[in-house]
Amino acid sequence: MWGISYWAVPLFSAFVWVAMLIAMLVTWSVEGMPHYSSMDPNQHIAYISDIGAQGLKPLFIAMSVVTVVSFDLAFILERYLRHKGRLAHNTSTFQKVLSILSIIAAIAGAAGLILLSIFDTLRHPNLHNGFLVLFIGGYIISAVFICWEYQRLGIHFRQHSVLRYSFWIKLFFILIELALAIAFGVTGHLHRYNVAAVLEWVIAFVYFFYVLSFFIDFMPAVRTKHHQSHETEMDVAMERGDGAADGGRYYRDSSAANGFTNGHAHGHSNRYVNGNGALNPGYTLSPEHANGNTNDHAVGATNSHALNHGAYKPPTRRAPA
Repeated sequence: MWGISYWAVPLFSAFVWVAMLIAMLVTWSVEGMPHYSSMDPNQHIAYISDIGAQGLKPLFIAMSVVTVVSFDLAFILERYLRHKGRLAHNTSTFQKVLSILSIIAAIAGAAGLILLSIFDTLRHPNLHNGFLVLFIGGYIISAVFICWEYQRLGIHFRQHSVLRYSFWIKLFFILIELALAIAFGVTGHLHRYNVAAVLEWVIAFVYFFYVLSFFIDFMPAVRTKHHQSHETEMDVAMERGDGAADGGRYYRDSSAANGFTNGHAHGHSNRYVNGNGALNPGYTLSPEHANGNTNDHAVGATNSHALNHGAYKPPTRRAPA
């Protein structure tokens, strides 16, 4: 049941991100917590971007790209699984629009992280700060849209507790990250760089838990691994000809159709045979006559015509084979 599935995508993304953060912290600590050239003279705690602008820049770029690309893939897979019915399906166009908007905002946030890792704070401080705002803002807006979608889904699928848990986790992320981002901006503006640096690290680790929360969203897809969507099943049924649409419902069992057809055909034939006059005692009806509607008509018509003219002759009996 728990083989590699869609849940592995957000899990992979989250652990790549936290591995990068730990590697950068450990490197800075092992090197004796150096004061980088991009740091303010009164700053003693390095920003993530300070460490990423020095010797670890290739690591910063590579792992940032892997993190956000795989995370955005999780957004796209979530949309795909809802479309296929592997997750609770969207019940309105508005919900689908919210899902698409969350994907677009996540892509914008991903672009922000990739660009801020390339345009580092040492060489391109203004561009770096702008892309940092895009990164944080993009994923907060994306979380707003996906929370909104889950809230609407939860109204129609109250039995799916996963939607409720995921909604509250993502709402918590929005509120915490928004508060931290505001505090980070204010402390940086007031030149309290050590406090701002700590807040940046906290924001980064909260983002790790947000990415990890998508693991919960994909859990129902494990139980529906071999599930076919409603539309696919109907298409297959109609192509095989063993189902009939009736008021929006369909039947995959062919026994109903065959029973109706055979019952109608047999009843129709027997009615003609019995209704056109009693056959002569001892008369043995050939298999062709018994099964053929045309012969039933012929036998019935012949017997009726003969009786009416008083010249009835019993039909010749078939010799046993």
